[in-house]
Amino acid sequence: MKEILRLTNIVHRYHGRSGETLAVDGLTMNVVEGEFYGIVGPSGSGKTTLLSILAGILTPSSGEIRRDISPSETGYMLQRDHLFEWRTVEDNVTLGLEIRGIKTEENVDYALSLARKYSLGDFLRKRPSELSGGMRQRAALIRTLALRPKLVLLDEPFSALDFQTRLTVAEDVRRIIRQEGITAILVTHDISEGIALCDRVAVLTKRPARVKKVFDIPLPRERSSIERREEKAFASLFRDIWKELEFTNEKEIGDQPTTGGVS
Repeated sequence: MKEILRLTNIVHRYHGRSGETLAVDGLTMNVVEGEFYGIVGPSGSGKTTLLSILAGILTPSSGEIRRDISPSETGYMLQRDHLFEWRTVEDNVTLGLEIRGIKTEENVDYALSLARKYSLGDFLRKRPSELSGGMRQRAALIRTLALRPKLVLLDEPFSALDFQTRLTVAEDVRRIIRQEGITAILVTHDISEGIALCDRVAVLTKRPARVKKVFDIPLPRERSSIERREEKAFASLFRDIWKELEFTNEKEIGDQPTTGGVS
């Protein structure tokens, strides 16, 4: 398959009043066209920093990024839907077009065709508060897809939803992205979610982030994310990824300084 993104030995440092923080150190990864790529790691491991580098928001301190796509062809879906209550659903899904100055009749028609295709056609004149949580996330995704990205970055987009809604919305997002033929990179704390949605899952080390191990997910792509959770291989994949994360967290605890004294 065609490789559309490769990061080699990426290093990123933040500089502040308290000194330098090394957030990413020697990170290497690749993504191929049409892939749903998952990233899991300990809290504070640099996952959001990595997404910002992938989006072109941050320029790494050193390392090489080879892209077959430009940052302008990359969409970003955040944890919150960030729909504006004073705008209708139609005005929200065309907001990105407006901001980029490309709100042409053709592009608006495309955005609205996506809304209708994915069951939001009857809600275009509604306000976001009149939508369910799942419908709001669908609207947020369509706002992103209206810009015709080749790559979509998903930064824990389901974390604010209850478990049942989360399963349904995650499947909606997976189905839409697959049907539109878009490459996706998902950051999640939920190992099960990563396995259910993704073709590969990368485990990051604690900060500074590096890719510790990449797991191929040999579950049928044509099955829904909910059906994939019922596959026999699902539990063993979960255990294997969990062990990698567990070892990383134990190492992090073991790296902490100890103090002597009387308790």
